[in-house]
Amino acid sequence: MPVLKHAKKKMRQDRKRTLQNKQIRVSYRALLKKAKQKPTKETISQAFSSLDKAAKKNVIHKNKAARLKSSLSKLLPSTNVVATKTAEKKTAKTTKKAASK
Repeated sequence: MPVLKHAKKKMRQDRKRTLQNKQIRVSYRALLKKAKQKPTKETISQAFSSLDKAAKKNVIHKNKAARLKSSLSKLLPSTNVVATKTAEKKTAKTTKKAASK
């Protein structure tokens, strides 16, 4: 146990911060698990938000948050749909140009 006054205060602060960090960590892990089980736009956006908050509070490193967000975004099928739609638009434009000549 600390004897000095400032050491006692530091211990109180550390306990408080540890509890806050634990709540943030539990929250983002739960949302991450939920998003992996049911990858919908809502669950993934909630997970993104909690990961950003955890990175902002320095509970996790910002690169870890980016890595986790990247793996989550790959689970969403809508990104593939967007990519195919843009490819369809490009082919439609080239066919229109060919038809007009």
